Amino acid sequence: MMMKRRFNLLFSIAISVFYFTSGYSQQTIPERGSDKPLIDSLIQRGVIRDTGRIAPGIILSREQALIFLREKIEPHYWYSEDHPLRIALSQLVYEASFPPFDTAKKYLIEYPYDSLSIPWDKFYIWEPLRLKVPSLVDEVKDTIALEDIEGPEIVADSLVVVNLPERIEKRDDLIVGLKDTTVLVIVDTLKVVRSPGGEFPIRYYTQPWQADSIRIAVSILLDHVEARDSSIIYFTGIRNDSVSVWLNSRTGSAMRYWLKNELNDSVTVWIGNPARNTIGLYLEHGVSFRRPVMQGNWAGPSVNVQSLEKRKLQEVTKIAIKHQYWKYRTETAFTLNQAAMSNWVKGGESNISTSLDITGYADYDNKVLKLSSNNFGRIKYGLIASGDKGIRKNLDLFETNSKLNHKAFGKFDFSSILLFKTQMTKGYNYPNDSVPVSKFMNPAILTLGFGLDYKPDKNTSINISPFSYKGTFVPDTARIDQTKYGIPADRRSKNEPGASVMVSNKINPSRNIAVTSRLQLFTNYINNPQNIDVDWEVIMTARLNWFTEVRLNTHLIFDDDTKTVVLDNDKNPVLRPDGTQKKTARIQFKELLGFSFVFRF
Repeated sequence: MMMKRRFNLLFSIAISVFYFTSGYSQQTIPERGSDKPLIDSLIQRGVIRDTGRIAPGIILSREQALIFLREKIEPHYWYSEDHPLRIALSQLVYEASFPPFDTAKKYLIEYPYDSLSIPWDKFYIWEPLRLKVPSLVDEVKDTIALEDIEGPEIVADSLVVVNLPERIEKRDDLIVGLKDTTVLVIVDTLKVVRSPGGEFPIRYYTQPWQADSIRIAVSILLDHVEARDSSIIYFTGIRNDSVSVWLNSRTGSAMRYWLKNELNDSVTVWIGNPARNTIGLYLEHGVSFRRPVMQGNWAGPSVNVQSLEKRKLQEVTKIAIKHQYWKYRTETAFTLNQAAMSNWVKGGESNISTSLDITGYADYDNKVLKLSSNNFGRIKYGLIASGDKGIRKNLDLFETNSKLNHKAFGKFDFSSILLFKTQMTKGYNYPNDSVPVSKFMNPAILTLGFGLDYKPDKNTSINISPFSYKGTFVPDTARIDQTKYGIPADRRSKNEPGASVMVSNKINPSRNIAVTSRLQLFTNYINNPQNIDVDWEVIMTARLNWFTEVRLNTHLIFDDDTKTVVLDNDKNPVLRPDGTQKKTARIQFKELLGFSFVFRF
């Protein structure tokens, strides 16, 4: 019964999903009674909200372009491996990946092809073959009795004599016999032959005389490439008018060109390509040269031509490329806010405030080692003068942020982070300016983490560190109340193991507006993991010109361990039954809006 109910429930859900999704499917038949295309109907219903897409800007380095095209010319992407576009892309990738052809040509011409030879006899398997051949000897050394021959005892060869009267015959004191002989014969042909040398560049040969074949084939193709390829040359005159001539085009045609001087006098020459790697200059028929009248004689002009060896290439000087792994930049922003009031009935107070924000960046990128690092140090300091209260501090921050990444997979990197925050001068809980509540290194917050860094694009980074540590330190407990920062009264530090998340993002809604956001989250594994520490800063800038901008800076902090005194409606502290002041964790928020002078270098 239970199985039947489950089946009916699943069947009802499937029918409902099919019914509702079919109402939003992109059918090819328009609605009855409507002459509008289906796409317009879907837009009116609100199913399709955005039909336009703007192609993103694409910026590639030479290495990135090579990697991209190498992948795209793989055979499995194409219907036909012989498509002209794929062949052209393959040739472009090859030409961009290796030195110019002139360098390869010089190397091929000067290469010792004899070093690639393997003797022809190495392609066969040789074995010795023992034969018996007739031999005339004056005397014999081996002795065996020959019963079938009359006369003195005769010595035969060491071979077994089967029919001695037919094999041995004595003629005029000479003995004709059989002699052992060994010759080498070919018993088999090798399909593959390898060179015994360890530095031989070719793995194996299948036929002899391959070195000569390579040399001849290289010579034929070099002549073909030199005769086929053409180079264009432009001849330009004093007025920047030019004529183009193709070398190796084999057309034999010539172009008429007017040579002019600064006085607009001209003479006609013909420029052509009579032979390979040759430029021909010919004067117009009927043109002659003569010396000035004062010299009183005629002279025939001549052009000195220096013959060059066409096969010899000029030496190319190698340029050592030094990779720039580190990139540095600094941004300084000085913000000014001012308000002046005199006899203002509605109330108010004159004030002026300034803030200085200096940030230095140092980024490291090593594609060979697959290492990258992003580092910055920041100093923020601000003062405010309001009415007769004098000058006070309203902004004080010193922080460093370092991240070291190693390529893992896809858009993920193995990552380690280090965050450090403190302030530079003493801080007070105004109007009480006699008891400091903070100073340099009191408190100091250190965060370490190890995990993964995800970069969906160049302007976004999501760092997740499940193995993290956060330490809060107040060394001078005699002057600073460490309990304000969640540290027990009998200790000077608080150590928290946990997990941290850091999200950095930068967007540009328009050309002159930029929004930078940095969100840091931390949770303690041991003590109240549901209470998450939040540190979120947003900077929005609207650029007016190259050095001035309007800047809005917001900073939100929530730390469950940092508690402040609860006040009643009359601004008096609320007391607990035991007489102590009641404290609670609250959201800390700071906002600055002003006109800034920004210098980047």
